[in-house]
Order: sequence, then C-alpha cells, then structure tokens
Amino acid sequence: MKNVKVLGGGCSKCVSLAAAVNKAAAELGIEVELEKVTDIQKIMSYSVMSTPALVVDGKVVSAGKVLSVEQVKNFLK
Repeated sequence: MKNVKVLGGGCSKCVSLAAAVNKAAAELGIEVELEKVTDIQKIMSYSVMSTPALVVDGKVVSAGKVLSVEQVKNFLK
C-alpha cells in the first residue's frame, strides 16, 4: 500500500489533486492511504513553497500544480 499525502490548505486545486490520486489508484488497482495535510507547519516540514503538493511514500514528487490522472499514475507505479 502506498502512503500518499496531498499538501495544501483545502483549496479547489488541492481537492482536484486528491480526486486525481483516488482515480489513478482505482484505475491501477492499487491501494493508497490518502491523507490531506492542511496544517501549515506540517506542510513547511516538507520544504514545499507552493501547493498543492503531492507526497508519495515520504517523498515530494510534485508541488505547485494539479496533476492529471495519468501523471499521478506515473508516481504511483
């Protein structure tokens, strides 16, 4: 199971990224533990300067943009 975090304040872009993660996981047939991180101190601990950001298994893989489902799939594989 992949541990995935969406870092952001809960804006529409963050919601869109979380939805893309869920859809990508479903299409790949893999389980993900998705956590939405909205606490600014926790977000800053990842050294992320722009949100939304995507963290997969503890590694920041994207920041400052909403990824497509296909892009998320590449990070989940």
